[in-house]
Amino acid sequence: MKAAVIESVGRAVVTEVPDPTPGPREVVVEVAACGLCGTDLHILQGEFAPKLPIVPGHEFAGEVVGVGAQVTEVAVGDRVAVDPSLYCYECRYCRTGHNNLCERWAAIGVTTAGGAARYAVAPVANCVRLPEHVRTEDAALVEPLSCAVRGYDVLQSRLGAHVLIYGSGTMGLMMLELAKRTGAASVDVVDLNPARLETARRLGVSASAASADELDRPQGWDVVVDATGNAAAIQDGLDRVAKAGTFLQFGVADYATRVTIDPYRIYNQEITITGSMAVLHSFERAAELFANGVLDPEVFISDRIPLERYPEALEQFAAGVGRKIVVVP
Repeated sequence: MKAAVIESVGRAVVTEVPDPTPGPREVVVEVAACGLCGTDLHILQGEFAPKLPIVPGHEFAGEVVGVGAQVTEVAVGDRVAVDPSLYCYECRYCRTGHNNLCERWAAIGVTTAGGAARYAVAPVANCVRLPEHVRTEDAALVEPLSCAVRGYDVLQSRLGAHVLIYGSGTMGLMMLELAKRTGAASVDVVDLNPARLETARRLGVSASAASADELDRPQGWDVVVDATGNAAAIQDGLDRVAKAGTFLQFGVADYATRVTIDPYRIYNQEITITGSMAVLHSFERAAELFANGVLDPEVFISDRIPLERYPEALEQFAAGVGRKIVVVP
């Protein structure tokens, strides 16, 4: 079958690889669409994946075309979205309900072959059936949405909060949509990309700007979310948190990123700094929210690019052009 392969640091190609075979409790999914994510760029840069080469793609959905001998939960012909998370269920973190912090954490498309291919293998437990009205080619959005749902689980937001989001790419826009639905009094967005800010305005942001200095909230925001992973944005965001407020590190920074905190201010103003890592007990809820229309795929997906052009799609994504880019096998 044809698949995208990150062969080595900085090099992605499209080539032929063997067709996958399911284990007893696995299924083979014919991929309808696979989203690109910042994690894919980190893998390309030599981070995250324990070894290369790897078939990337952890945001995907498709049709079941093969099932293992012990699979009864889904059948050939079912359409599914796939949770890429792979846990050991044995370590301390798994046993205490923090599976996303698993000591042996792995993921489809990160540590094992993923969905940037015609076919992908997944445990049946990771497959969520899609209702009839949901288009399979749109359901690659469920996985990033499940990360955003996890972010709001961490925030435990209260009604009437004033929220500031750094970044209006896919994840920042998803956080915007969830903020609106969790009772925020206002949701402001900061981004240097005018086209992406325009999308935030289209979705009903309270205010938007290239800098938080342009926004009228001198006392700060109750909730500040970084959805960029950019050091300058993170540093600025930490300084914008109001007293008793919360800063959420949601964007994926590279390993070398460093910022400075003010311990006295954190103590004196009771500021919470927290993070949200991937998916935790949120995939099924995200699938339900998606089926109920929490996101408009036509707004979120800006480009549907053939799998043969995967390296080009990666370059476009890295350049910040468009919103969610999906490749179509």
